Amino acid sequence: MESQVRGGTRWKRFAVVMVPSVAATACIGVALAQGALAASFSVSGQSFKVTAKELHGNGFAQYGAIDSGYTLTGEKTAHPVAVSSFKTATIQKMCQSVVTPNIPLLGSVTLTLTAGDSSDPEKQVSADNLFIDVEDLGADKAVFTGIDIGVAAGNTGPVAMEGQDAGKSTGMKGGKEQANPYGFAQQATKADLYGVKQTAWATTAGTFTLPGLSMKLSKGSNECY
Repeated sequence: MESQVRGGTRWKRFAVVMVPSVAATACIGVALAQGALAASFSVSGQSFKVTAKELHGNGFAQYGAIDSGYTLTGEKTAHPVAVSSFKTATIQKMCQSVVTPNIPLLGSVTLTLTAGDSSDPEKQVSADNLFIDVEDLGADKAVFTGIDIGVAAGNTGPVAMEGQDAGKSTGMKGGKEQANPYGFAQQATKADLYGVKQTAWATTAGTFTLPGLSMKLSKGSNECY
């Protein structure tokens, strides 16, 4: 595949959504909250919302892809996403929510997870080898250090720009992530985001550590934003 050198690095071409797509999401469980298990979260056929007061990450990389798979009812699904990755990340005041509609006798029910409310970095959410499949994102402020955009090479984040596995499994039933080998990507040595609001379809991480983890179920639509 055609490639060229830029800034001492060389990426294969990936489609990109030029938005700093970042966030943190989490599975439920004591072992995960203690950082003892790898994490993978998605809602089959549903997106979920995530907010963070602050996110600070190292080794950022991003490329465009399509999440495809099947819902629990067997229907095919496909969603264009911006896949963002970090070698390491810390998140202050994380909130994640997903609404399940049309439950008999109950109507809509919202599952909400919160963690890392402390301003002490040692008591905030942390993750390594974090991948997020994002559909929509907003942030009050984003600061990138050492950013490199275009056809380049090297890999500051966990995304393998050379020989990227375009069939990385997502948490969706039968789901696969298909990267565009003819697009391009971006990477940065560091990314700092403030006031993050996003909609995502899936996230995976080597580990999540979730101090102060809280899970709540409530009737109606009570999302993080």
